[in-house]
Amino acid sequence: MGKIIFYEDRNFKGRSYECDSECSDLHSHFSRCNSIRVDSGDWMVFERPGYMGYQYFLKKGEYPDYQQWMGFNDCVRSCRLIPTSQSSHRIMIYEKPELGGETMELTDDCPSLNELFNRNDVYSCNVRDGYWIFYELPNYKGRQYLMNPGEYSRFNEWGSTTSRVGSIRRIAM
Repeated sequence: MGKIIFYEDRNFKGRSYECDSECSDLHSHFSRCNSIRVDSGDWMVFERPGYMGYQYFLKKGEYPDYQQWMGFNDCVRSCRLIPTSQSSHRIMIYEKPELGGETMELTDDCPSLNELFNRNDVYSCNVRDGYWIFYELPNYKGRQYLMNPGEYSRFNEWGSTTSRVGSIRRIAM
């Protein structure tokens, strides 16, 4: 179970909306989002309705303004509660589309894909166990992409416009 509270103004002021499950369109509940409080659970919030646009991973804590969650603006239009697992994590990343080319397996966080594998491109992947986040830049910075269990034949299937992946992190309790 999770709980997230969205506030229209900074520092948890103004109109608020409390959510305990995923919501594909938050627009009717508030017009802008400048602060968020996560009481429980791990959440991915999205800039656009239907879980589209920029994605931001939030765990339990307080985010008094959108820059605290690395947001580019005050626009949050959908959210998804991420199931946390205590099980193992395993992801296979590939150098070519359609799960082709050289394969690399990860079971732990990777702060720099380039340092570990001498590359920054991931064209496809297979999330075997657990939930992961791809970051555009090393050290868990830049655009974020939630990776649910399953196969992704091309990078646009996880919402990216580029194959660039700088770091990868497990979502774990």
